[in-house]
Amino acid sequence: MLRGASRLLGGAARVRTGSQLRFLNLQEYQSKGLLEKHGCTVQKFIIATNQNEAKERIKVFGDIEYVVKAQILAGGRGKGHFIDGKKGLGGVYITMDRDQALNSVSEMVGKRLVTKQTPQEGVKVEKVMVCEGVPIKRETYLAVLMDRESNGPCVVVSPQGGMDIEQVAEKTPHLIFKHPIDIEVGMTDEQALKIASCLEFKGELAKAAAEQIKRLYSLFIAVDATQVEINPFVETKDGRVFCVDAKINFDDSAAFRQKEIFAMEDTSEKDAREVEAHRYNLNYIGMSGNIACLVNGAGLAMATMDIIKLKGGEPANFLDVGGSVNEDQVFHAFRIITNDPQVKCVLVNVFGGIVNCATIANGIVSACRKIKLGNVQALS
Repeated sequence: MLRGASRLLGGAARVRTGSQLRFLNLQEYQSKGLLEKHGCTVQKFIIATNQNEAKERIKVFGDIEYVVKAQILAGGRGKGHFIDGKKGLGGVYITMDRDQALNSVSEMVGKRLVTKQTPQEGVKVEKVMVCEGVPIKRETYLAVLMDRESNGPCVVVSPQGGMDIEQVAEKTPHLIFKHPIDIEVGMTDEQALKIASCLEFKGELAKAAAEQIKRLYSLFIAVDATQVEINPFVETKDGRVFCVDAKINFDDSAAFRQKEIFAMEDTSEKDAREVEAHRYNLNYIGMSGNIACLVNGAGLAMATMDIIKLKGGEPANFLDVGGSVNEDQVFHAFRIITNDPQVKCVLVNVFGGIVNCATIANGIVSACRKIKLGNVQALS
């Protein structure tokens, strides 16, 4: 699954720890729960943190195929591997044997899973989802997202879905279809059927797929999502349509009216510094270099990192303190970036036309007085 379906629309230092997520990003089981709540068809599933929990909870299943999936905030789990786990085991395991399913739960929980979308050291699996398998006949791809080009919602689809959707976008872009939606009108029956046709659903199944597509769009609007990605969106051998894998991202600006959803956030995979910076309304992303940056404005911050790279250095972070920053925020920004043991110096680059330089200076002076800087040097 793509990290952001926007990749279908069109060399700084490597992120070092945690999953860098600017918007709220739910685990798959949480996303599937929202889909189910809004009338979308998903498989039966349970969530477990250990084998005993899984053993008790899968009693609701009959004699079925079991799909065990590691719950981390990254795609490509099926082709991933565990650093310290069973050789050959990926983040998705399918079996008809209940005991094997339960064993795979214990083999995943507590281990670090590496995929194309995780840091090199992988992400520790805290939970797994076990769901019933469905008799898949055909896999397609569907995502609803905000599109800058059309200034509104857009449904992006491909009749070829599954784990290799990135390759579809790269090698056969003509199989990716975009359907802009008028946000004031919403998705019409005609549009939904047209999208279902692009996904190569036919006859009565096309009507069923269109209904699911309309419900997915309604969910997208109702929860203030920036993306609802279903990969795969499947046709089963017995003539049903299922949302088998789900990924939903949300607009942080909507937190005040989506309190129940934002309360579901799991910050265990995020960089702890990013989580702390967010508390002070600071835009921070940790990197692998040793030159910390404190800058106002995202564009200037990126240009500052480019200059560091151009001169042979490595930035330790992206940090945009914003144009309305106060002294307390500057203090905490300085504290966060100097807490990084790899940082040797701090480069402060502030454009005085946006923010009062005295505010920045006073915040830095306060930080230097209260924080043990060690070998860190401040440059401006």
